[in-house]
Amino acid sequence: MGVLDQLVEDLATSPPGNRLFLVSDDRVAPLCGEPLRARLSGRGLDVELLTFPEGEASKSRSEKARLEDRLLSFGAGRDSALLAVGGGVTGDLAGFVAATWHRGVPVVQVPTSLLSMADAALGGKTAINVGAGKNFVGAFHQPLGVYADVSVLSTLAEDRFVEGFAEVVKAAVVGDAKLFRWLEDNVEPLLARDPDALEYAIGRCMQIKGRVVARDEREAGRRAILNFGHTVAHALEVRSGYSMHHGDAVAVGMCVEARIARRLTGLSATHAARLERLIERFGLPMRPSFDVTPEDLLEATRHDKKARQGQVRYALPREAGRMLPGDEVTLAVDDETVEEIWREFVG
Repeated sequence: MGVLDQLVEDLATSPPGNRLFLVSDDRVAPLCGEPLRARLSGRGLDVELLTFPEGEASKSRSEKARLEDRLLSFGAGRDSALLAVGGGVTGDLAGFVAATWHRGVPVVQVPTSLLSMADAALGGKTAINVGAGKNFVGAFHQPLGVYADVSVLSTLAEDRFVEGFAEVVKAAVVGDAKLFRWLEDNVEPLLARDPDALEYAIGRCMQIKGRVVARDEREAGRRAILNFGHTVAHALEVRSGYSMHHGDAVAVGMCVEARIARRLTGLSATHAARLERLIERFGLPMRPSFDVTPEDLLEATRHDKKARQGQVRYALPREAGRMLPGDEVTLAVDDETVEEIWREFVG
């Protein structure tokens, strides 16, 4: 039985609500959302499909309100449940709606992108963006389940498929040296979308993140290691007006933050070079495609959620598969160091 077959069976056998609402963007809806709705309806479930425009711009107050108005129009009550069928944007948006609808209704995550399977669908973080920064308004709301079927990855355009490997590489850097070495040996089958290779890589990412989240669900300490590459990445996304895709930004962010780590945590030149080489082999960007001054970068990072008392903090590795020990896993980095490294990085 495939994962989506198991999802249908589980929902039909033990539905999380009397009414189900599938949420998908307008690209994923005809590919995955509508076929899933039809299968669930065929099993006798009361299910509706809600759609929203594709893209990061939909992680907004206005789109959340529009989805909530749609739920109101259908008379969705506390006995309802949501299914987030799509990529990271869908998971964040639908998850946040579920977290606040009637003070919280169940949500099931059904990721359809590599990025969301490897990272975004897990861990219970939900959020929308505001003008000041990414994921500023949100809630922790754990899904009832995460159903990741690698067969749906065949629907992804090549650039959006490749984007997801940034989060796969990140998971290996922060939590599994063996996985990092395995990735180095298996770039080709992964890029060829070999299902066995993808299932192994995604499964390991889920295990790594699950272990971290179980220890620190609300990011009071250790969970912050999962933000490696993300301080710079979120700044780049904001500066691009969210035209830069998240995985691409994370790839660039890891390159920059590895150089910061070389100065502050003792990350070796060898480990930093291996990381950059792996990112390059996956076809991920190593530089932003638009101009970003040091001042632009610093201003954007000051709005990062990890900033404390005006200091920007970074989750930095000591080597591939090993972060700082304990719960104080982020380091404050002064502006002068970031500016100097950024100037060297962009040339």
